[in-house]
Amino acid sequence: MPARKIRNLYLYPSEKYTMGKLAQEFNEYRGKMNEVILGQQNKVINRLFNLDTNTYAEGALPVKTKELLGLVASMVLRCDDCIRYHLGKCHEAGVTTEELYEVFAVANIVGGTIVIPHTRRAAEYWEDLQQD
Repeated sequence: MPARKIRNLYLYPSEKYTMGKLAQEFNEYRGKMNEVILGQQNKVINRLFNLDTNTYAEGALPVKTKELLGLVASMVLRCDDCIRYHLGKCHEAGVTTEELYEVFAVANIVGGTIVIPHTRRAAEYWEDLQQD
Protein backbone atom coordinates (compact mmCIF):
# COMPACT_ATOMS: atom_id res chain seq x y z
CA MET A 1 0.00 0.00 0.00
CA PRO A 2 1.27 3.48 -0.69
CA ALA A 3 2.05 5.69 2.26
CA ARG A 4 -0.81 8.02 3.09
CA LYS A 5 -0.19 11.06 5.18
CA ILE A 6 -2.68 12.54 7.62
CA ARG A 7 -1.34 15.43 9.65
CA ASN A 8 2.25 14.29 9.49
CA LEU A 9 1.38 10.71 10.46
CA TYR A 10 2.05 7.89 8.03
CA LEU A 11 -0.75 5.40 8.28
CA TYR A 12 0.90 2.81 6.08
CA PRO A 13 4.58 1.96 5.79
CA SER A 14 6.67 3.03 2.88
CA GLU A 15 7.21 0.46 0.18
CA LYS A 16 10.97 0.58 0.64
CA TYR A 17 11.04 -2.90 2.05
CA THR A 18 9.31 -6.22 1.62
CA MET A 19 7.49 -7.99 4.39
CA GLY A 20 5.81 -11.24 5.22
CA LYS A 21 2.24 -11.96 6.19
CA LEU A 22 2.56 -10.96 9.87
CA ALA A 23 3.93 -7.54 9.01
CA GLN A 24 1.42 -6.95 6.24
CA GLU A 25 -1.55 -7.83 8.47
CA PHE A 26 -0.23 -5.69 11.32
CA ASN A 27 0.38 -2.66 9.09
CA GLU A 28 -3.01 -2.93 7.40
CA TYR A 29 -4.84 -3.17 10.73
CA ARG A 30 -2.80 -0.35 12.27
CA GLY A 31 -3.40 1.91 9.29
CA LYS A 32 -7.12 1.20 9.21
CA MET A 33 -7.60 1.84 12.92
CA ASN A 34 -5.42 4.96 12.89
CA GLU A 35 -7.68 6.33 10.16
CA VAL A 36 -10.72 5.62 12.33
CA ILE A 37 -9.16 7.23 15.40
CA LEU A 38 -7.78 10.30 13.62
CA GLY A 39 -11.00 10.66 11.64
CA GLN A 40 -12.78 11.58 14.87
CA GLN A 41 -10.79 14.83 14.90
CA ASN A 42 -10.16 14.72 18.65
CA LYS A 43 -7.66 17.50 19.21
CA VAL A 44 -5.82 15.80 22.09
CA ILE A 45 -5.48 12.44 20.33
CA ASN A 46 -4.42 14.05 17.05
CA ARG A 47 -1.80 16.13 18.84
CA LEU A 48 -0.50 13.06 20.68
CA PHE A 49 -0.15 11.17 17.38
CA ASN A 50 1.66 14.17 15.88
CA LEU A 51 3.97 14.44 18.88
CA ASP A 52 4.80 10.74 18.62
CA THR A 53 5.56 11.10 14.89
CA ASN A 54 7.81 14.09 15.43
CA THR A 55 9.64 12.49 18.36
CA TYR A 56 11.13 9.88 16.02
CA ALA A 57 12.08 12.36 13.27
CA GLU A 58 15.71 13.05 12.41
CA GLY A 59 17.33 15.40 14.93
CA ALA A 60 20.45 15.42 17.08
CA LEU A 61 19.95 11.64 17.16
CA PRO A 62 19.48 9.79 13.88
CA VAL A 63 16.18 8.05 13.19
CA LYS A 64 17.85 4.64 13.50
CA THR A 65 19.00 5.40 17.07
CA LYS A 66 15.59 6.77 18.06
CA GLU A 67 13.83 3.68 16.71
CA LEU A 68 16.21 1.39 18.60
CA LEU A 69 15.49 3.36 21.78
CA GLY A 70 11.76 3.09 21.08
CA LEU A 71 12.14 -0.65 20.60
CA VAL A 72 13.91 -1.12 23.95
CA ALA A 73 11.28 0.97 25.74
CA SER A 74 8.47 -0.96 24.04
CA MET A 75 9.99 -4.30 25.00
CA VAL A 76 10.48 -3.25 28.62
CA LEU A 77 6.89 -1.95 28.70
CA ARG A 78 5.78 -5.24 27.05
CA CYS A 79 3.72 -3.61 24.31
CA ASP A 80 3.63 -6.08 21.41
CA ASP A 81 2.00 -3.60 19.00
CA CYS A 82 4.67 -1.04 19.86
CA ILE A 83 7.40 -3.64 19.42
CA ARG A 84 6.08 -4.55 15.97
CA TYR A 85 5.83 -0.92 14.95
CA HIS A 86 9.41 -0.16 16.01
CA LEU A 87 10.72 -3.36 14.42
CA GLY A 88 9.22 -2.22 11.11
CA LYS A 89 10.80 1.20 11.49
CA CYS A 90 14.13 -0.38 12.46
CA HIS A 91 13.95 -2.51 9.33
CA GLU A 92 13.29 0.61 7.23
CA ALA A 93 16.22 2.37 8.94
CA GLY A 94 18.61 -0.42 7.97
CA VAL A 95 19.13 -2.03 11.37
CA THR A 96 21.00 -5.31 11.03
CA THR A 97 20.02 -8.54 12.75
CA GLU A 98 23.22 -8.34 14.81
CA GLU A 99 22.32 -4.83 16.01
CA LEU A 100 18.78 -5.95 16.74
CA TYR A 101 19.87 -8.82 18.96
CA GLU A 102 22.08 -6.45 20.96
CA VAL A 103 18.98 -4.33 21.51
CA PHE A 104 17.08 -7.46 22.56
CA ALA A 105 19.83 -8.13 25.10
CA VAL A 106 19.58 -4.60 26.54
CA ALA A 107 15.79 -4.85 26.77
CA ASN A 108 16.00 -8.19 28.59
CA ILE A 109 18.61 -6.92 31.05
CA VAL A 110 16.59 -3.78 31.80
CA GLY A 111 13.18 -5.46 31.82
CA GLY A 112 14.08 -8.84 33.25
CA THR A 113 12.98 -12.30 32.25
CA ILE A 114 9.35 -11.16 31.83
CA VAL A 115 10.55 -9.69 28.50
CA ILE A 116 11.62 -13.08 27.10
CA PRO A 117 8.19 -13.97 25.61
CA HIS A 118 8.14 -10.57 23.89
CA THR A 119 11.63 -11.24 22.56
CA ARG A 120 10.39 -14.49 21.03
CA ARG A 121 7.53 -12.71 19.28
CA ALA A 122 9.86 -9.89 18.22
CA ALA A 123 12.31 -12.41 16.72
CA GLU A 124 9.46 -14.07 14.82
CA TYR A 125 8.25 -10.69 13.51
CA TRP A 126 11.80 -9.67 12.51
CA GLU A 127 12.13 -12.88 10.50
CA ASP A 128 8.81 -12.06 8.84
CA LEU A 129 10.11 -8.61 7.89
CA GLN A 130 13.14 -10.22 6.25
CA GLN A 131 11.01 -12.22 3.80
CA ASP A 132 11.15 -11.28 0.14
